[in-house]
Amino acid sequence: MFARPEYHWVPRRHPLQWLSHWLHALLAWLNRMDEMHHTLFQLLLWGATVLLVAILVHFGYVAWRIYRSTVQRAGPAPVAPGLRLEDAHAHLRRAEELARLGRYAEALAHRFTAVILELESARALHFHPSKTPAEYAGEAALDAAGRATLTGLVARLYRHLFGAVPCDAQGYRDFGADAQLVLQHVLPR
Repeated sequence: MFARPEYHWVPRRHPLQWLSHWLHALLAWLNRMDEMHHTLFQLLLWGATVLLVAILVHFGYVAWRIYRSTVQRAGPAPVAPGLRLEDAHAHLRRAEELARLGRYAEALAHRFTAVILELESARALHFHPSKTPAEYAGEAALDAAGRATLTGLVARLYRHLFGAVPCDAQGYRDFGADAQLVLQHVLPR
């Protein structure tokens, strides 16, 4: 009967008991230091207080900087001089300029934006700079052939811009020709 656990009168060890012992030893040392070297103890206490305040101020400053950077609205994306975001002709000119410089992948992006803006003026979709090309392909009011062509343009655009597949002059011209075909398949509203 006395073998059951409730009759064991030996104090049980706690997993964090070492921490409790260490804390008690630290407090005993601080009390001895206060009694033996009161001025040194006061300097130590005030130094630790100043250090703690400095750490808290630094933490607050870093937290404020992080918060400010996440809630601030980013400014508008930089655009080429003379290029307005909603101007299809300006995007076409910029695409041709980039193609002349041999920067075909960038030219494809402007050529695609020009097609989207032309589709918006034909009331086939609604342009918003935060939409992805794939969202435009799903939203556009086009017949089956036009939707397939626009989906193909999106796939090529993604392949060259994000897949890093090189684009040459012929690829750029083919993209432009297909972009013009899309405009012929707008459904009447």
